Amino acid sequence: MTSQRISQGFLITTAVAAAAMMLTACGSGQAQPQSQGTTAPGTESAKPAPTSAAPSASQAPTSLATTGPTGPSRCKAATLSAATDATGGGAAGSVYMTLTLTNTGTEPCLLKGYPGVSLTADANGAPIGAPAKRDESTPVAEVLLAPGQGGKAVLRYTHAENYTDCALTPAAGYRIYPPEDTASLFLPQPTQACGNAGIELLTIGAFQAA
Repeated sequence: MTSQRISQGFLITTAVAAAAMMLTACGSGQAQPQSQGTTAPGTESAKPAPTSAAPSASQAPTSLATTGPTGPSRCKAATLSAATDATGGGAAGSVYMTLTLTNTGTEPCLLKGYPGVSLTADANGAPIGAPAKRDESTPVAEVLLAPGQGGKAVLRYTHAENYTDCALTPAAGYRIYPPEDTASLFLPQPTQACGNAGIELLTIGAFQAA
């Protein structure tokens, strides 16, 4: 009887042990879920590699080429004064004068090209006869005028009395238009003009540094 009980107990113990082994085997075959965002102790968490993003419109750099000044502006009649110097003498019934335009403003300005010059009856009068013809023997130059500085051009006047077909008309002086300006200066200098526009009494050169 005792032997039979021992045998039965051994069978029961063996069966329990076998069942426990099967449960252990099944448990070890299942993947253990890992919590996202955690790492094993003693290790650093992995960081994503930095990515470069294109700057937004508000972050885009400003082009210096579009923000800086473009240089000195053209000299205008409002900030110029006019004078002549007839010491150049005359030849063949003509008088050569140095026409000088001086910067009377507070900023530098650029004088470039040929002025428009005509004889006129008075400061507000219309031109008399033909305007000055350009003398292109002197090349055009860029003349930068600081405040108080002047640029010069050669003005030639041919005596109206030299022309037998000239309709003599008294002129009070010269109306002078700076290059690329629609406003003018009046330079008082009484002389004789020809009322007929077919006779050219004046020639003018390009401005040069004084």
